[in-house]
Amino acid sequence: MIATICRKAHFNAAHRLHNPKWSDEKNIEVFGKCNSPHYHGHNFDLEVRIRGEVNPDTGFVMDLAVLGSLIKNEIEERFDHKNLNVDCPEFAEILPSTENFVKVIYDILKPKLAGDPLLHITLHETTKNSAEYGDW
Repeated sequence: MIATICRKAHFNAAHRLHNPKWSDEKNIEVFGKCNSPHYHGHNFDLEVRIRGEVNPDTGFVMDLAVLGSLIKNEIEERFDHKNLNVDCPEFAEILPSTENFVKVIYDILKPKLAGDPLLHITLHETTKNSAEYGDW
């Protein structure tokens, strides 16, 4: 039997959308207030979905407590209350947009999952804006 589980998490982080290849005027035109030189923050809501075979002995696709610890240790502790542009080497070469951020999270978690189950990440930047990335 195949099933999907979901674990949610929450963290806060700041960023600035600024392309150094562009003029200040173009950055302001494209990114607006998200280009503030003083950065701005978000209360991110994260949803991590794992799809795979249900283990007949446990009834689990994956132990949700284990998944929760993985998210806490690998994502929340790494990004919570951080300036993505300044504190996080993952964004040294890419803009910390929500689209790039969701892929960074996927790339961190995917190799840590035993048995190579399918992984799908949803990252809510606000209640109105989110990005998704994953195996389905």
